[in-house]
Amino acid sequence: MRYISLLLLFVSSIATADFTFIVPQKPGAGTSQWTEIVVREMQKYMDEKITIKHIPGARDIPGFNAFHEEYMQDDKYVMVSHGGNGVSFLQENVKYDYAAYDSIGLMNLNIIAGKQKGSKLDPIKFAAGSGMVPEAYAMTMLRCGPDKTPEQYVTCFKDNVVWVKGMSGGERRLAFRRGELNATRENPAAYKKHVKPNDKAEVWFHHGILQQDGSHKDDLNYPGYQFEILFEKKWGVMPSGPLYDAYKLVKSFRDGLQKAIWVRAGNPNAALLKETLNKVATTPESIAEIEKAVGQYEWIIGENGNARRDLLMTFISKDAMNTLVYFNREALGLASVNKL
Repeated sequence: MRYISLLLLFVSSIATADFTFIVPQKPGAGTSQWTEIVVREMQKYMDEKITIKHIPGARDIPGFNAFHEEYMQDDKYVMVSHGGNGVSFLQENVKYDYAAYDSIGLMNLNIIAGKQKGSKLDPIKFAAGSGMVPEAYAMTMLRCGPDKTPEQYVTCFKDNVVWVKGMSGGERRLAFRRGELNATRENPAAYKKHVKPNDKAEVWFHHGILQQDGSHKDDLNYPGYQFEILFEKKWGVMPSGPLYDAYKLVKSFRDGLQKAIWVRAGNPNAALLKETLNKVATTPESIAEIEKAVGQYEWIIGENGNARRDLLMTFISKDAMNTLVYFNREALGLASVNKL
């Protein structure tokens, strides 16, 4: 009887085990902050506890690789990925594969670039980091104008941008506050926390909100600052050409998957997690808490999240990938590979 009781206790403990959300960053980083906000709200509608496991590493890849290789077969493990993972999926030989997962949900977010108020950005002083490739493309085109070849844009980037490598997120934010960097970027939650309160900072540009038809629209939290709007205002034409096509590809993967929650395909807990996240997305009290920290952004939950992933895969083309890899290697010094 004692053996049976212990066995029942063991089985019961498994059934009510905590969920573990893996975040591929250190505590305090942008995705870590977002996850804490969302988990706090999800916890209000769940009996099980949620713990956060941080697995940081170079370009935030090791955490997602670890989920794919070590943790995803455990039905209680959940992956929180971000835009940098989407960028790395495009241009590096990572082990994770979005096709192997079921989307719990994602927030249709944006990245906001800020600058020192009144700065002429001559040159642009910007800290590199995970997922920041689209900012390099946007600032290059804004500075250098239309009708240039990728080779000409590489030259213009090198002449006009100081691309500072090796800074942590905390170091980057401190350097911007001190004026050692004249430009920065953050996800919406981190922008509201770290940049918006800075009276010496102002919005520079943002990338727009990805739509399910593949277009991007202006971010109503920061209206009028979408890259395409500013480019046309400055140069008199809409951006176009090979570098712009590569930019659209990489920014769509980065922002289209910027804050996304996944389990392995077939995970029996997927329905519970989707239901819980839907409560967060539709309950006024939780909506208010999320918007206070992040801003007004749309949730894309369950099968709609899978559809977003599938849409992004259709954006990949040989020409855009060739330009992406070329600019990343020659301008940014990234060891990009062409996976086509």
